Amino acid sequence: MPEHPVVDTLCNAFLPPYADGWDAAIAAQGIPVKVRRDPGDGFTDAETLVARMDALGIATVCVTVSDPHAHAGAFDFSALAFRPDQVAALVEAHPGRFAGLWCLDPARGRAGVERAREVCAEPWVVGLYNHVHSFDRPFDHADFYPFYSLAADLDLPVAMQAGTSGGLVPSACGRPIGIDRPAIYFPTVRFLLSHTGWPWVDEAVAMALKFPNVFLGTAAYPPRHWAPAVVDFLRGPGRTKVVFGTNFPTVGHRHALGQIDELGLDPETRAALLGGTARRVFTRLP
Repeated sequence: MPEHPVVDTLCNAFLPPYADGWDAAIAAQGIPVKVRRDPGDGFTDAETLVARMDALGIATVCVTVSDPHAHAGAFDFSALAFRPDQVAALVEAHPGRFAGLWCLDPARGRAGVERAREVCAEPWVVGLYNHVHSFDRPFDHADFYPFYSLAADLDLPVAMQAGTSGGLVPSACGRPIGIDRPAIYFPTVRFLLSHTGWPWVDEAVAMALKFPNVFLGTAAYPPRHWAPAVVDFLRGPGRTKVVFGTNFPTVGHRHALGQIDELGLDPETRAALLGGTARRVFTRLP
């Protein structure tokens, strides 16, 4: 095993100033979303996070990066993601430890696709991210197909929040079954259904079981809160189809990794979950 085998496939902006943005968003919507307040597992500067990563065996954290978006509903996800210059600075200061997931924006039409192409030319971008609830469009909406085509051209995966939204934005667009047609149309694009697809977990598992190019992500839920269907899939036919993520700050790195042993995984399945499968999905990872 390498010294740092773990990959966090989904992490939002973690610097302390972003804590105020999360607090403001939660307060404005009156929702019960929790964020990490543990001083040893919460918002921090990059140097401290890298020290935590070393202690926990984390090689790389994939962070969301975005331009400001127009958005549906009361929650502006793009305000809680890094900007490109911030991620470029992180990568320069800590080579190999951070990578970017570019948040696609279908509301901009062709201009959004060209902006994605421009940013994805940066070597630190390892995939696209679709915060589908920001746009109230299902995964198979025509507006997303140009981004999937771009992903095919660039051999980049597309990760997406599958399942309900934690904010006051529409949830039905996040139903995992929506990836059915895109996975058929774009067989070379690796699609990652994050957030376990909850409450439509069985749908998410079915898509990951059906398609060789669809994977299941655990971000936003620590292992004790994974649905039995996720654990059964991981221990069985999905041993190489599930990837670890935190969706920090909803789950902290120490919090999530501290519960992995409770799953009772064999060494090969554990290694695949924590980093091996992620490196097959995100092939640009260092």
